[in-house]
Amino acid sequence: MLYAISGTDAPGSLRGRLTARESHLARVSVLRDQGRLVLAGPHPLLDTSEPADTGFSGSLIVAEFASLEDAKAWASTDPYVESGVWIDVQVRPFIQVMP
Repeated sequence: MLYAISGTDAPGSLRGRLTARESHLARVSVLRDQGRLVLAGPHPLLDTSEPADTGFSGSLIVAEFASLEDAKAWASTDPYVESGVWIDVQVRPFIQVMP
Protein backbone atom coordinates (compact mmCIF):
# COMPACT_ATOMS: atom_id res chain seq x y z
CA MET A 1 0.00 0.00 0.00
CA LEU A 2 1.07 3.58 -0.52
CA TYR A 3 1.74 5.91 2.41
CA ALA A 4 2.17 9.68 2.53
CA ILE A 5 4.95 10.78 4.84
CA SER A 6 4.72 14.47 5.68
CA GLY A 7 7.55 16.01 7.69
CA THR A 8 7.29 19.50 9.19
CA ASP A 9 10.53 21.46 9.48
CA ALA A 10 11.59 23.14 12.71
CA PRO A 11 11.85 26.92 12.43
CA GLY A 12 15.35 27.94 11.38
CA SER A 13 16.36 24.41 10.41
CA LEU A 14 17.79 25.17 6.95
CA ARG A 15 21.39 24.61 8.02
CA GLY A 16 20.48 21.24 9.56
CA ARG A 17 18.49 20.32 6.46
CA LEU A 18 21.45 21.06 4.22
CA THR A 19 23.76 19.04 6.46
CA ALA A 20 21.45 15.99 6.52
CA ARG A 21 20.27 16.29 2.90
CA GLU A 22 22.74 13.87 1.32
CA SER A 23 21.88 11.10 3.80
CA HIS A 24 18.15 11.81 3.48
CA LEU A 25 18.30 11.66 -0.33
CA ALA A 26 20.30 8.42 -0.20
CA ARG A 27 17.50 6.76 1.79
CA VAL A 28 14.80 8.07 -0.54
CA SER A 29 16.87 6.91 -3.52
CA VAL A 30 16.71 3.34 -2.19
CA LEU A 31 12.90 3.53 -2.36
CA ARG A 32 13.18 4.87 -5.91
CA ASP A 33 15.62 2.14 -6.96
CA GLN A 34 13.27 -0.49 -5.53
CA GLY A 35 10.37 0.94 -7.58
CA ARG A 36 8.49 1.94 -4.41
CA LEU A 37 8.71 5.74 -4.66
CA VAL A 38 5.82 7.69 -6.20
CA LEU A 39 7.11 11.19 -5.42
CA ALA A 40 9.23 13.12 -2.97
CA GLY A 41 10.17 16.73 -2.43
CA PRO A 42 10.24 19.73 -0.12
CA HIS A 43 7.72 22.49 0.55
CA PRO A 44 9.52 25.84 0.10
CA LEU A 45 8.57 28.63 2.48
CA LEU A 46 8.21 31.02 -0.47
CA ASP A 47 6.23 30.53 -3.66
CA THR A 48 9.33 29.80 -5.72
CA SER A 49 11.30 26.81 -6.96
CA GLU A 50 14.51 28.53 -5.74
CA PRO A 51 13.89 29.39 -2.06
CA ALA A 52 17.57 30.23 -1.40
CA ASP A 53 18.12 31.16 2.24
CA THR A 54 14.42 31.29 3.15
CA GLY A 55 14.29 27.54 3.54
CA PHE A 56 11.45 25.07 3.70
CA SER A 57 8.39 24.29 5.78
CA GLY A 58 8.65 20.53 5.35
CA SER A 59 8.64 17.65 2.87
CA LEU A 60 6.33 15.07 1.34
CA ILE A 61 7.20 11.50 0.39
CA VAL A 62 4.70 9.08 -1.11
CA ALA A 63 5.99 5.53 -1.28
CA GLU A 64 4.96 1.90 -1.01
CA PHE A 65 5.45 0.04 2.25
CA ALA A 66 4.21 -3.34 3.49
CA SER A 67 2.24 -1.74 6.34
CA LEU A 68 1.57 1.49 8.18
CA GLU A 69 3.92 0.31 10.91
CA ASP A 70 6.71 -0.22 8.36
CA ALA A 71 6.16 3.26 6.91
CA LYS A 72 6.23 4.81 10.39
CA ALA A 73 9.39 2.90 11.28
CA TRP A 74 11.09 4.04 8.07
CA ALA A 75 10.09 7.66 8.64
CA SER A 76 11.21 7.64 12.28
CA THR A 77 14.80 6.87 11.29
CA ASP A 78 15.10 9.46 8.54
CA PRO A 79 18.16 11.71 8.87
CA TYR A 80 15.86 14.75 8.98
CA VAL A 81 14.18 13.29 12.08
CA GLU A 82 17.46 12.24 13.69
CA SER A 83 19.02 15.68 13.11
CA GLY A 84 15.99 17.62 14.39
CA VAL A 85 15.03 19.11 11.02
CA TRP A 86 11.59 17.48 11.07
CA ILE A 87 9.84 18.28 14.34
CA ASP A 88 6.64 16.50 13.38
CA VAL A 89 6.07 13.56 11.02
CA GLN A 90 2.67 12.34 9.92
CA VAL A 91 2.34 8.99 8.13
CA ARG A 92 -0.99 8.17 6.52
CA PRO A 93 -2.29 5.61 4.05
CA PHE A 94 -2.57 7.08 0.55
CA ILE A 95 -4.67 6.02 -2.43
CA GLN A 96 -3.30 7.29 -5.74
CA VAL A 97 -6.14 8.19 -8.08
CA MET A 98 -4.20 10.10 -10.73
CA PRO A 99 -2.09 9.83 -12.79
